[in-house]
Amino acid sequence: MAISEATRAADPSSPNPQRLVAKGWVQGVALVMLFGFFVMGVLAFRTYTDSMPLPKRILTSSGEVLLTDAEITAGQELFQARGLMQYGSILGHGGYLGPDFTAEYLRRAALTVQDKLAADGVQDPRAALIAEFRANHYDPTTGDLRWTDNQVLAFNKNLEYYTGFFGEATTKHGLKPRVITDPAELKQITGFFGWTAWASAATRPGHDYSYTNNWPPEALVGNSPTADIVVWSVLSLAVLIGGTGVMFAIYGRWSRKIGWHSEEAPSLSFRQPGEIGLTPGQRSVAWFFLVIALLFLAQAMLGAAAEHYRAEVTSFFGVDLAQILPFNLARTWHVQLSLFWTAAGLLAAGIFLTPFIARREPKGQATLSYILLGAVAVVVFGSLFSEAMSIHGFEWAKGPLFAQQWEYLDLPFVYQVLLTVGLFIWAAILWRGMRSRLKGEHKSNMPWLFFFAALAIPGFYAVGMLARTDTHLSVAEFWRFWVVHLWVEDFLELFTTVMVAYLFVLLGVVREKIALGIIFLDVILYSAGGVIGTMHHLYFSGTPVEHMALGAFFSAAEVIPLTFLTVEAWAFMQLGANQSGREGKPFPHRWAVMFLVAVGFWNFVGAGIFGFLVNLPIVSYYQIGTALTANHAHAAMMGVYGMMALGLGMFALRYLIPADRWPEKWARICFWSTNIGLAWMCFATLLPLGVLQLYHSVGEGYFEARELLYVTSSTNVLLEWGRMPGDIIFIGGGCLPFLYITFLGVKHFRNGRTVHEFPENPLYTVVEPSAGKK
Repeated sequence: MAISEATRAADPSSPNPQRLVAKGWVQGVALVMLFGFFVMGVLAFRTYTDSMPLPKRILTSSGEVLLTDAEITAGQELFQARGLMQYGSILGHGGYLGPDFTAEYLRRAALTVQDKLAADGVQDPRAALIAEFRANHYDPTTGDLRWTDNQVLAFNKNLEYYTGFFGEATTKHGLKPRVITDPAELKQITGFFGWTAWASAATRPGHDYSYTNNWPPEALVGNSPTADIVVWSVLSLAVLIGGTGVMFAIYGRWSRKIGWHSEEAPSLSFRQPGEIGLTPGQRSVAWFFLVIALLFLAQAMLGAAAEHYRAEVTSFFGVDLAQILPFNLARTWHVQLSLFWTAAGLLAAGIFLTPFIARREPKGQATLSYILLGAVAVVVFGSLFSEAMSIHGFEWAKGPLFAQQWEYLDLPFVYQVLLTVGLFIWAAILWRGMRSRLKGEHKSNMPWLFFFAALAIPGFYAVGMLARTDTHLSVAEFWRFWVVHLWVEDFLELFTTVMVAYLFVLLGVVREKIALGIIFLDVILYSAGGVIGTMHHLYFSGTPVEHMALGAFFSAAEVIPLTFLTVEAWAFMQLGANQSGREGKPFPHRWAVMFLVAVGFWNFVGAGIFGFLVNLPIVSYYQIGTALTANHAHAAMMGVYGMMALGLGMFALRYLIPADRWPEKWARICFWSTNIGLAWMCFATLLPLGVLQLYHSVGEGYFEARELLYVTSSTNVLLEWGRMPGDIIFIGGGCLPFLYITFLGVKHFRNGRTVHEFPENPLYTVVEPSAGKK
């Protein structure tokens, strides 16, 4: 007898498929989504119409053309082509070894003008400096911006500085020698920095603050926190405290009706690995997970190499690594691979679960799976090669097709298109495998939710293609963070929630109705804050102030569901790891579930606590682009999506590897080492580094906190060296065992029965029906 609605046979002939969830859940999701994306549409319009202006021409006081918009845009493209967004940052976003080039240009320009004013005998050079930098001489009717003689002098001084900085035949900055030497290119990139620095000080029309909400903090030009920054920080705290209280009140009242629980559950006998036949398509994912393990290992080693630059810039244990693998290339590959291998884990898990859901597999699924794996390999290795050629300055790799390199969207545009196409092909593979099941299911039931969530992955990733190399910086940042935030933190989260819930339904430990309630509740809670909360990335990107107000307010609400999920983590583990069937057949997925429990922990700590720490506007004002940002990124990305991919891999590999060959010891070591290693990285190094850097930023200045001189100071270097044990544990005890387990999966992937159809309950049998079940 079956336990759950998910195990019933789909009836294609049924004219009225049964709805398993109340209509109110669907209406709630629709309302939240409509509201969220309506607001995002308004904010998109405001981004295009009221962001910091890109002048057609920058003129001197005598009317001569100093810079054109084409030169500034070319400087932006060069900044990306040379991978400099993965070295330093612009308007706070980018890498953390180099300076923030907006803040650096602004400081150097302000000092130049201050010295000139003092030399000219101005009685109060400080006040005159502030007045000169905050005056806005942009004419929106002509598109011309006129700079004073002092501002032109500052530009020329900065041009001289960056000519030396980028043209030095040394690796002392962590970059390859002579990164940029062409005079025209040096003028273009200095112009790009100068434009963002101008916007960060010039007063926005109709307001008393700059286009970037007075960011960066720079007393020389009068940049200090605005009233909006302080007020919305306070309101964000109120939302968090009040929302958490409401959540716990609801949970206390209806805890028996929401969350991970299994009422009326019968005793189960889990079918053990070796007892379950697999389809050809399911066997093919063994190769996916081997590739994923190799990418995981490479990504971790590149991360260790990039981190080592902060301890020894010019020496990697005696080797001048920057000659071949400069910091920006190591970080580009590290960040990009983190997205590749975790996303590939979800793809493989989707292919593996689909036959269990549909209870059959059409012919040719394995072939399509291998084609998809080949396409993924082309995108991964092709993009990595193109990025290396672009950063090393090869002419053919400078164009917009091969030199995208927005942070987190580093892969060149041509590969971004190919990846999007590949993701749609993956969704088509799932559709092909599930269409017979979908015909007899209501569109609010689990099979359709699984497919809709999968389809959202390529759909929302494709939005990132609106951020092109020549797109206005504020506009590009808006669309880039649709991918970084909405795609990663909302729609990948949605797909993983559906997969985990479906996994438990397939194992029989929860009913489909309960799983649907969890899914719809999570969608509402995540999307209520997560959609508009995307704007917390755009506080200081030249967008209007409402982006900061709404971003701060709604991003605070994102922590509330994470608190709820943490409370539910124990019940989740009980349903999985503590399940044991009759007949001496234990629950076979202890380590898969343990990784999923780790997801809940890191979701709360990494995305919740560490994320909220950096998302408050008043904190972000001083810390954006510091080690606290890196701390949040590591804990959230590896802790959530990395652990999720590893957990799903363990689930699939448990069936792919014969029972007598399953390396239980290495699975245990892999789990504890990845979690201990990640905790070491965050709590022993990144968090204290970030707190110290924030303290230095508030006390001494943001420019000072981002200088390489401070980053490589003795205290920081000591903390960086202290990270090494954690890296060794993570790589040696986490990455390598997982690689070994995936090798066993490939070695034995043909073992066992090959099937094309499954029984009604493919993963368990009911030993003793629950009382009251018919």
